Amino acid sequence: MDKDSKARAADDRSGGRFRGRRDDDGFARRRGPRVLGVKEININDAEFLRQFLTEYGKILPARLSGLSAQQQRQVKRGIRRCRVVGLLP
Repeated sequence: MDKDSKARAADDRSGGRFRGRRDDDGFARRRGPRVLGVKEININDAEFLRQFLTEYGKILPARLSGLSAQQQRQVKRGIRRCRVVGLLP
């Protein structure tokens, strides 16, 4: 077994280079920032926070939502509070 066939076999086991969401060029797609111009996130606004949930109710990671670390913490805190009150799933 030569070096190339070992690399191909490893790619086959791990799912290859093109795992996840990729566009036609083979690059991973990233969602743009959704909170341009917003300095602080209102954690009581359930409709605003709903856009940071998946269709199954999971919180989107910052790499997909385009939020900074501080904004992601505010969104996380807001979603959890709205869940307790019953405004979000």
